[in-house]
Amino acid sequence: MDRPAVDRLEWLLRHLPSTFEQWSETEWETPYGPGKWTKKQVIGHLIDSATNNHQRFVRIQFEDVPVIRYAQNDWNTFSYHAQQEGALLAATWKQYNLFLLALLRQIPESALERTGIGGEGKPFTLAYIVDDYVEHMEHHLSQIMEYK
Repeated sequence: MDRPAVDRLEWLLRHLPSTFEQWSETEWETPYGPGKWTKKQVIGHLIDSATNNHQRFVRIQFEDVPVIRYAQNDWNTFSYHAQQEGALLAATWKQYNLFLLALLRQIPESALERTGIGGEGKPFTLAYIVDDYVEHMEHHLSQIMEYK
């Protein structure tokens, strides 16, 4: 698959981990704003997103309109991201997304119009979910750092 979103994912994976490595544990545990998640919780949320979108990327290719929902707040709470070490979360985010990047590069263009059902009960194409996955990641990363 050759999509701008996939190229942007590759860029993020090449350039951001060095920034994560510079954060102290205190920085990891500081919310990015009043009433907001910490960097740990944001990166943890992106790991959860990777986990759930991994299913979408795969299942849409062989199931007829799979229903794949994701309760993001429950995933964040019960994955205990706030209690994990920041370095572990950063390494997990990077490695999981390197795997997904390799997977996305293998998906044939012919699969991009296959559909699934998301959390709101609406259908989405595989092309849409790939683009949305990276846009969602960029949105959350922009909340916790300057990277552009």
